[in-house]
Amino acid sequence: MPESKRKGIYLLPNLLTTGGLFSGFYAVVSAMNGHFEAAAIAIFVAMLFDGLDGRVARMTNTQSDFGAEYDSMADMVSFGIAPALVSYTWGLTELGKLGWLAAFIYVAGAALRLARFNTQIGTADKRYFQGLASPAAAALVAGLVWVGVDYDISGEDYGLLVALLTAAAGLLMISNFKYNSFKEVNWHGKVPFVALLVVMLVFVVVATAPSLVLFIAFLLYTIAGPVNTFRSVDKVKLEHVVGDTDDNHDADFDSDAPGEDKPDGKQEK
Repeated sequence: MPESKRKGIYLLPNLLTTGGLFSGFYAVVSAMNGHFEAAAIAIFVAMLFDGLDGRVARMTNTQSDFGAEYDSMADMVSFGIAPALVSYTWGLTELGKLGWLAAFIYVAGAALRLARFNTQIGTADKRYFQGLASPAAAALVAGLVWVGVDYDISGEDYGLLVALLTAAAGLLMISNFKYNSFKEVNWHGKVPFVALLVVMLVFVVVATAPSLVLFIAFLLYTIAGPVNTFRSVDKVKLEHVVGDTDDNHDADFDSDAPGEDKPDGKQEK
């Protein structure tokens, strides 16, 4: 009789996913203790783990259904709950109901995006994300908090602005705006030597003021989604912004896809 397949889970990719989950949880704990800079940085660290776990799984051929589901649950904590709580404790508490409602809109947007993604696997145009990816939304919110702490800005003094950005990030996650996934970039091909110099320059610029540079970069990326969408259609309809898509929509709109493939069997959320 053939030997039965050994049960278990792959250690390396799930260990990286656990690192991302821990970073998201650490962000929540840090925010509760008033350490907002550490909380914001922890969310960016979670993004690094999220980018690594799937790629390592694909490189080592250790993809699994368990890894895919675990990745989604970890992302809900790191890019859904953590950014909302960090934003709320930093700048939304004085707004009362308006503050926690803005934070809840973000959490609900992240949950709905993950749910929509899980039902659309295999139908993706890999060139684009459908809506703002949850790691990018988390980076936008965490970047705002990080900038505020670095420049001694009290979030409570700008509570309405913080609420607007937090809620907008949540709504953009469930929108139909298309965002470049950069999937078409050939990371294995040769590039001119000057490209290496450009990469070095980018690292230098980020190192000079990481909070400000990262926040501006993700803010511009967030704005690029609506701009790309409005430029790609002759007549903007409701389904180009939000709602279910159909065949006619596909004909007018280059993509209604969630995004790039995640190596754990997932695509970018």
